[in-house]
Amino acid sequence: MALTLIIIYTVGLLALTGFGVHGLLMVYKYHRLRPTDPAVPTIADPAALPTVTVQLPLYNEMHVATRLLDAVCALEHPRERLQVQVLDDSTDETTALLRERIAHHRERGLTIEHVRRASRDGFKAGALRDALSSATGEFVAIFDADFVPAPDFLRRTLPHLMADEGLGMVQARWDHLNRDYSLLTRLQAMGLDAHFAMEQQVRNRARYFINFNGTAGVWRRSCIDDAGGWHVDTLTEDLDISYRAQLRGWRFLYLNDVTVPAELPSEINGLKTQQFRWTKGAIETARKLLGSVWRSDQSLTVKIQATSHLTANLIFPFVLLVALLNVPMVILKGTDPSFSRWFDYLGSFLVASFSTLAFYISAQRDLTSDWRRRMLIFPLFIAGTMGMAVSNTRAVVEALVRRPSAFERTPKYNIVTRADHWESSRYRSARISAEAIIELLIALYFVAGIILAIAFGELAVIPFQLVFLVGFGSTGVLSVRHALGKGS
Repeated sequence: MALTLIIIYTVGLLALTGFGVHGLLMVYKYHRLRPTDPAVPTIADPAALPTVTVQLPLYNEMHVATRLLDAVCALEHPRERLQVQVLDDSTDETTALLRERIAHHRERGLTIEHVRRASRDGFKAGALRDALSSATGEFVAIFDADFVPAPDFLRRTLPHLMADEGLGMVQARWDHLNRDYSLLTRLQAMGLDAHFAMEQQVRNRARYFINFNGTAGVWRRSCIDDAGGWHVDTLTEDLDISYRAQLRGWRFLYLNDVTVPAELPSEINGLKTQQFRWTKGAIETARKLLGSVWRSDQSLTVKIQATSHLTANLIFPFVLLVALLNVPMVILKGTDPSFSRWFDYLGSFLVASFSTLAFYISAQRDLTSDWRRRMLIFPLFIAGTMGMAVSNTRAVVEALVRRPSAFERTPKYNIVTRADHWESSRYRSARISAEAIIELLIALYFVAGIILAIAFGELAVIPFQLVFLVGFGSTGVLSVRHALGKGS
């Protein structure tokens, strides 16, 4: 039994080490490539600008829907060549608010189509798919409800597509309207900054596959059609169509210096909903398309990078496994000294964790001169990532066993301008989930683990157990507090 635990623990650490080493390789690529955005191509004849359709998929977004519509209607593009499609699947006051605001903008010469469906068939992917039949644009821009594009968004993205017929999509970087709202939003911003400034930027400049992030991007309509259109069989329709398009030979462009601000989830249960959907959808997409990736004529490097990209969320079951086995390992070592050397060797795997630090430092240095201050919360970021392991492990397992689930939207509250913020919104989940209870029980488990570590004199493991305790404990406590409508 002891040897079995050792083997399982070793496998878990090896897996985490593998993910860490990949992060180190990304840092190496970043410093070797020194990525920058290409210059915006000059448009020879501004009068020949193409028609652009802007799609706004919405479902019960009364706090933010009109803000988005106003921002899109201010885009700098000839009015006669701009079509706005409001894909409104709402069942609440959102629809009435939109009707009033759409009428306002139509009076000012905007072409706006208010698309209402009888059902939410296919959820967001279904709405995008169905609306294409009436889209008139050669190019299609997409924005989720909580995004606020700047007026010059199309001027900074569209010329790249016009100048290169092999370019299928341009993706902008997400910025954050409420980065400093709370510690929770600052931690989320750190994670998303790393995804864009490091992962998206490095993958794109190294000519690996990247993904459309579901919003703040512009597609060539013919690319969408050639890729087979929007599919509804995964929770990440954006990742799915991205890989299908690139497998068809289309190239994508990520622009790090073009930003579109959006609202980060301000309460943890909304964040869990979002992370669950992203985690499960990525594994669903991996199951669906990895075979096609490996059968394609892409280089071996691209295939390996695509595999690591699509399967990155497999890290969460290993995080949970290593965390739960940490306490038995302490007991095992404390009661049987013959295993001490094993633990000395296993400790070497933790060196790979420094690659994660280098990855996030590189991202913050790319984006801001204030990176040192921002990195002060990095230990809490690591703890919070571990605390999400229960929910995200369930997402991975459900994807692997092909258990279907509905597309659950992430609530948006417009906390930038609303005085009552999220606590009083009907969109807030008031249910205390079983996962929150499990997270609290795991936190208590690590309280016992720390006591045992002290008793056995294994003081070196206490910092790691404290990270697990803070991660699972804070996630569980916040989940309960936010379900009860109480702030952080």
